[in-house]
Amino acid sequence: MGTGRTFLEQMSQRQSPDAYRQEHWQGSFEEYLDIVKANPKVTRTAYQRLYDMIMSYGTYPVEGSKDHLIRYKFFDDPDNNGRDAIFGLTRPLMEIVNVFKSAALKYGTERRVLLLHGPVGSSKSTIARLLKRGLQRYTYKDEGSVYTFGWKQEDGTIQWDPMHGDPLQLVPEENRADLCAWLNEGLDAEDETHFHVEITGEICPLSRYMFQERLEKADGDWTKVLNDIVVKRFFFSEQDRVGIGTFQPKDEKNQDSTELTGDINYRKIAEYGSESDPRAFNF
Repeated sequence: MGTGRTFLEQMSQRQSPDAYRQEHWQGSFEEYLDIVKANPKVTRTAYQRLYDMIMSYGTYPVEGSKDHLIRYKFFDDPDNNGRDAIFGLTRPLMEIVNVFKSAALKYGTERRVLLLHGPVGSSKSTIARLLKRGLQRYTYKDEGSVYTFGWKQEDGTIQWDPMHGDPLQLVPEENRADLCAWLNEGLDAEDETHFHVEITGEICPLSRYMFQERLEKADGDWTKVLNDIVVKRFFFSEQDRVGIGTFQPKDEKNQDSTELTGDINYRKIAEYGSESDPRAFNF
Protein backbone atom coordinates (compact mmCIF):
# COMPACT_ATOMS: atom_id res chain seq x y z
CA MET A 1 0.00 0.00 0.00
CA GLY A 2 1.63 3.21 -1.19
CA THR A 3 1.86 6.54 0.57
CA GLY A 4 0.35 9.84 -0.45
CA ARG A 5 3.74 10.98 -1.66
CA THR A 6 4.03 7.92 -3.94
CA PHE A 7 0.61 8.61 -5.39
CA LEU A 8 1.45 12.26 -6.12
CA GLU A 9 4.74 11.25 -7.75
CA GLN A 10 2.84 8.87 -10.03
CA MET A 11 0.44 11.66 -10.95
CA SER A 12 3.36 14.03 -11.61
CA GLN A 13 4.89 11.58 -14.08
CA ARG A 14 1.67 11.66 -16.12
CA GLN A 15 1.83 15.42 -16.55
CA SER A 16 3.31 16.99 -19.67
CA PRO A 17 4.96 20.39 -19.10
CA ASP A 18 5.56 20.77 -22.86
CA ALA A 19 1.87 20.26 -23.64
CA TYR A 20 0.92 22.73 -20.90
CA ARG A 21 3.30 25.37 -22.26
CA GLN A 22 1.90 24.87 -25.76
CA GLU A 23 -1.70 25.20 -24.55
CA HIS A 24 -0.90 28.31 -22.48
CA TRP A 25 1.27 29.98 -25.10
CA GLN A 26 2.17 33.66 -24.76
CA GLY A 27 4.09 35.72 -27.27
CA SER A 28 4.43 38.98 -29.15
CA PHE A 29 2.10 40.44 -31.76
CA GLU A 30 4.66 39.56 -34.45
CA GLU A 31 4.60 35.92 -33.37
CA TYR A 32 0.81 35.97 -33.45
CA LEU A 33 0.89 37.16 -37.06
CA ASP A 34 3.02 34.12 -37.89
CA ILE A 35 0.40 31.90 -36.21
CA VAL A 36 -2.38 33.53 -38.25
CA LYS A 37 -0.36 33.12 -41.43
CA ALA A 38 0.03 29.39 -40.73
CA ASN A 39 -3.52 28.86 -39.43
CA PRO A 40 -5.92 31.63 -40.53
CA LYS A 41 -8.87 29.97 -38.77
CA VAL A 42 -7.70 31.25 -35.38
CA THR A 43 -9.35 34.55 -36.43
CA ARG A 44 -12.84 33.07 -36.96
CA THR A 45 -15.93 34.81 -35.64
CA ALA A 46 -18.01 33.25 -32.86
CA TYR A 47 -20.56 31.81 -35.30
CA GLN A 48 -17.87 30.43 -37.60
CA ARG A 49 -16.23 28.74 -34.65
CA LEU A 50 -19.56 27.36 -33.42
CA TYR A 51 -20.53 25.98 -36.83
CA ASP A 52 -17.10 24.41 -37.41
CA MET A 53 -17.26 22.82 -33.96
CA ILE A 54 -20.57 21.10 -34.77
CA MET A 55 -19.44 19.97 -38.21
CA SER A 56 -16.16 18.57 -36.85
CA TYR A 57 -18.17 15.68 -35.36
CA GLY A 58 -19.63 14.74 -38.75
CA THR A 59 -23.14 13.89 -39.98
CA TYR A 60 -25.14 10.85 -41.08
CA PRO A 61 -28.39 10.45 -43.07
CA VAL A 62 -31.67 9.55 -41.39
CA GLU A 63 -32.75 6.12 -42.58
CA GLY A 64 -36.03 6.04 -44.45
CA SER A 65 -36.28 9.82 -44.72
CA LYS A 66 -37.92 11.04 -47.91
CA ASP A 67 -36.77 14.62 -47.29
CA HIS A 68 -33.06 13.68 -47.11
CA LEU A 69 -32.84 14.64 -43.44
CA ILE A 70 -29.46 14.41 -41.75
CA ARG A 71 -28.38 14.06 -38.15
CA TYR A 72 -25.45 15.89 -36.61
CA LYS A 73 -23.32 13.53 -34.51
CA PHE A 74 -22.55 16.39 -32.14
CA PHE A 75 -26.11 16.27 -30.77
CA ASP A 76 -25.68 12.57 -29.94
CA ASP A 77 -23.25 13.74 -27.21
CA PRO A 78 -20.45 11.29 -28.11
CA ASP A 79 -18.06 12.92 -25.61
CA ASN A 80 -20.25 11.84 -22.68
CA ASN A 81 -21.42 8.46 -24.01
CA GLY A 82 -24.75 9.93 -25.05
CA ARG A 83 -25.73 11.19 -21.59
CA ASP A 84 -27.28 14.36 -23.04
CA ALA A 85 -28.06 12.92 -26.49
CA ILE A 86 -31.06 14.50 -28.19
CA PHE A 87 -33.48 11.99 -29.69
CA GLY A 88 -35.75 13.14 -32.49
CA LEU A 89 -35.98 16.87 -33.24
CA THR A 90 -34.09 16.15 -36.47
CA ARG A 91 -35.68 18.94 -38.47
CA PRO A 92 -35.43 21.62 -35.71
CA LEU A 93 -31.76 20.75 -35.19
CA MET A 94 -31.15 21.09 -38.93
CA GLU A 95 -32.81 24.51 -38.83
CA ILE A 96 -30.65 25.60 -35.88
CA VAL A 97 -27.44 24.52 -37.61
CA ASN A 98 -28.57 26.26 -40.80
CA VAL A 99 -28.92 29.48 -38.79
CA PHE A 100 -25.37 29.00 -37.50
CA LYS A 101 -24.16 28.36 -41.06
CA SER A 102 -25.90 31.49 -42.35
CA ALA A 103 -24.35 33.55 -39.55
CA ALA A 104 -20.93 32.00 -40.23
CA LEU A 105 -21.23 33.09 -43.87
CA LYS A 106 -22.27 36.59 -42.70
CA TYR A 107 -25.66 36.59 -44.39
CA GLY A 108 -27.15 38.84 -41.69
CA THR A 109 -28.31 36.31 -39.08
CA GLU A 110 -25.14 36.95 -37.06
CA ARG A 111 -26.76 40.21 -35.92
CA ARG A 112 -29.82 38.49 -34.47
CA VAL A 113 -30.61 36.88 -31.14
CA LEU A 114 -31.56 33.21 -31.50
CA LEU A 115 -34.53 32.25 -29.33
CA LEU A 116 -35.29 28.57 -28.65
CA HIS A 117 -39.06 28.32 -28.23
CA GLY A 118 -40.95 25.18 -27.32
CA PRO A 119 -42.89 23.31 -24.63
CA VAL A 120 -41.39 21.96 -21.42
CA GLY A 121 -39.16 18.96 -22.07
CA SER A 122 -38.33 19.82 -25.68
CA SER A 123 -34.55 19.88 -25.04
CA LYS A 124 -34.05 23.65 -25.19
CA SER A 125 -31.76 23.71 -22.15
CA THR A 126 -30.04 20.51 -23.27
CA ILE A 127 -29.21 22.04 -26.66
CA ALA A 128 -27.74 25.12 -24.97
CA ARG A 129 -25.79 22.94 -22.54
CA LEU A 130 -24.36 20.83 -25.38
CA LEU A 131 -23.28 23.93 -27.30
CA LYS A 132 -21.58 25.46 -24.26
CA ARG A 133 -19.74 22.26 -23.36
CA GLY A 134 -18.80 21.65 -26.98
CA LEU A 135 -17.28 25.11 -27.38
CA GLN A 136 -15.31 24.73 -24.16
CA ARG A 137 -13.81 21.44 -25.37
CA TYR A 138 -13.22 22.81 -28.88
CA THR A 139 -10.99 25.65 -27.66
CA TYR A 140 -8.68 23.09 -26.03
CA LYS A 141 -8.07 21.48 -29.43
CA ASP A 142 -5.48 22.80 -31.87
CA GLU A 143 -8.14 23.37 -34.54
CA GLY A 144 -10.23 25.41 -32.08
CA SER A 145 -7.50 27.57 -30.56
CA VAL A 146 -8.41 31.19 -29.85
CA TYR A 147 -6.24 34.13 -28.79
CA THR A 148 -6.54 37.44 -26.98
CA PHE A 149 -4.16 40.21 -25.96
CA GLY A 150 -2.99 42.30 -23.04
CA TRP A 151 -1.02 45.47 -22.34
CA LYS A 152 2.39 45.53 -20.66
CA GLN A 153 2.32 47.79 -17.61
CA GLU A 154 5.21 49.78 -16.12
CA ASP A 155 5.24 47.60 -13.00
CA GLY A 156 5.79 44.46 -15.11
CA THR A 157 2.21 43.20 -14.92
CA ILE A 158 -0.09 42.63 -17.89
CA GLN A 159 -3.53 44.25 -18.18
CA TRP A 160 -5.52 41.71 -20.21
CA ASP A 161 -8.28 42.92 -22.47
CA PRO A 162 -11.49 42.52 -20.42
CA MET A 163 -13.52 41.57 -23.51
CA HIS A 164 -10.93 39.05 -24.78
CA GLY A 165 -10.78 40.83 -28.13
CA ASP A 166 -9.01 39.55 -31.24
CA PRO A 167 -5.44 40.94 -31.42
CA LEU A 168 -5.94 41.86 -35.10
CA GLN A 169 -8.54 44.43 -34.02
CA LEU A 170 -5.63 46.53 -32.75
CA VAL A 171 -4.69 47.32 -36.36
CA PRO A 172 -6.14 50.71 -37.43
CA GLU A 173 -9.00 50.62 -39.95
CA GLU A 174 -6.96 52.21 -42.74
CA ASN A 175 -4.27 49.53 -42.49
CA ARG A 176 -6.44 46.44 -42.21
CA ALA A 177 -6.83 45.87 -45.95
CA ASP A 178 -3.05 45.75 -46.42
CA LEU A 179 -2.64 43.31 -43.52
CA CYS A 180 -5.43 41.05 -44.80
CA ALA A 181 -3.89 41.08 -48.28
CA TRP A 182 -0.59 39.90 -46.80
CA LEU A 183 -2.22 37.24 -44.62
CA ASN A 184 -4.33 35.95 -47.54
CA GLU A 185 -1.46 36.10 -50.00
CA GLY A 186 -1.59 33.24 -52.50
CA LEU A 187 -5.28 32.44 -51.88
CA ASP A 188 -7.98 32.87 -54.52
CA ALA A 189 -10.46 35.45 -53.23
CA GLU A 190 -13.38 33.42 -54.67
CA ASP A 191 -12.14 30.04 -53.42
CA GLU A 192 -14.49 29.09 -50.58
CA THR A 193 -12.49 25.97 -49.67
CA HIS A 194 -9.83 28.11 -47.97
CA PHE A 195 -10.53 30.41 -45.04
CA HIS A 196 -9.77 34.06 -45.71
CA VAL A 197 -8.83 36.41 -42.89
CA GLU A 198 -11.13 39.40 -42.38
CA ILE A 199 -10.74 41.98 -39.63
CA THR A 200 -14.02 43.26 -38.23
CA GLY A 201 -15.05 44.92 -35.00
CA GLU A 202 -13.24 47.27 -32.66
CA ILE A 203 -11.32 46.91 -29.43
CA CYS A 204 -13.15 47.67 -26.19
CA PRO A 205 -13.12 51.20 -24.68
CA LEU A 206 -10.43 50.28 -22.13
CA SER A 207 -8.03 48.95 -24.78
CA ARG A 208 -8.84 51.91 -27.03
CA TYR A 209 -7.88 54.26 -24.19
CA MET A 210 -4.57 52.44 -23.69
CA PHE A 211 -3.92 52.38 -27.43
CA GLN A 212 -4.43 56.15 -27.77
CA GLU A 213 -2.29 56.80 -24.69
CA ARG A 214 0.62 54.84 -26.15
CA LEU A 215 0.05 56.22 -29.65
CA GLU A 216 0.79 59.73 -28.37
CA LYS A 217 4.05 58.54 -26.82
CA ALA A 218 4.99 56.83 -30.10
CA ASP A 219 4.36 60.00 -32.16
CA GLY A 220 1.55 58.33 -34.08
CA ASP A 221 3.46 55.17 -35.07
CA TRP A 222 0.94 52.44 -34.28
CA THR A 223 3.44 49.67 -35.05
CA LYS A 224 5.48 50.80 -32.03
CA VAL A 225 2.37 50.57 -29.86
CA LEU A 226 2.22 46.86 -30.69
CA ASN A 227 5.54 46.37 -28.89
CA ASP A 228 3.57 46.76 -25.64
CA ILE A 229 1.19 43.95 -26.64
CA VAL A 230 1.31 40.41 -25.27
CA VAL A 231 -0.80 37.79 -27.04
CA LYS A 232 -1.93 34.61 -25.32
CA ARG A 233 -4.07 31.59 -26.04
CA PHE A 234 -7.10 31.23 -23.81
CA PHE A 235 -9.99 28.83 -23.35
CA PHE A 236 -13.73 29.32 -23.15
CA SER A 237 -15.20 28.69 -19.71
CA GLU A 238 -18.77 29.15 -18.59
CA GLN A 239 -17.70 28.90 -14.95
CA ASP A 240 -15.16 31.72 -15.34
CA ARG A 241 -17.41 33.71 -17.71
CA VAL A 242 -14.79 33.63 -20.45
CA GLY A 243 -16.21 33.38 -23.96
CA ILE A 244 -19.50 32.00 -22.62
CA GLY A 245 -21.91 33.94 -20.46
CA THR A 246 -24.95 32.61 -18.60
CA PHE A 247 -27.80 34.89 -17.66
CA GLN A 248 -30.16 33.42 -15.07
CA PRO A 249 -33.77 34.71 -15.03
CA LYS A 250 -34.91 36.21 -11.74
CA ASP A 251 -37.84 38.12 -10.33
CA GLU A 252 -38.38 41.27 -12.42
CA LYS A 253 -37.88 43.51 -9.36
CA ASN A 254 -34.53 41.89 -8.54
CA GLN A 255 -33.23 41.52 -12.09
CA ASP A 256 -30.09 43.57 -12.71
CA SER A 257 -29.44 44.50 -16.35
CA THR A 258 -25.79 45.26 -15.57
CA GLU A 259 -25.16 41.50 -15.70
CA LEU A 260 -25.45 41.96 -19.45
CA THR A 261 -24.25 45.52 -19.98
CA GLY A 262 -21.54 45.98 -17.35
CA ASP A 263 -21.53 48.71 -14.73
CA ILE A 264 -19.56 51.66 -13.38
CA ASN A 265 -17.04 50.84 -10.66
CA TYR A 266 -17.65 53.68 -8.21
CA ARG A 267 -14.53 52.85 -6.22
CA LYS A 268 -12.39 53.53 -9.29
CA ILE A 269 -14.13 56.85 -10.02
CA ALA A 270 -12.32 58.28 -7.00
CA GLU A 271 -9.06 57.02 -8.49
CA TYR A 272 -9.55 58.20 -12.07
CA GLY A 273 -11.78 61.22 -11.44
CA SER A 274 -14.52 60.61 -14.01
CA GLU A 275 -17.21 58.03 -14.59
CA SER A 276 -16.64 58.38 -18.35
CA ASP A 277 -13.09 57.04 -17.96
CA PRO A 278 -13.17 53.47 -19.38
CA ARG A 279 -10.83 52.33 -16.61
CA ALA A 280 -13.66 53.00 -14.13
CA PHE A 281 -16.03 50.54 -15.84
CA ASN A 282 -16.59 46.88 -15.01
CA PHE A 283 -16.85 45.05 -18.32
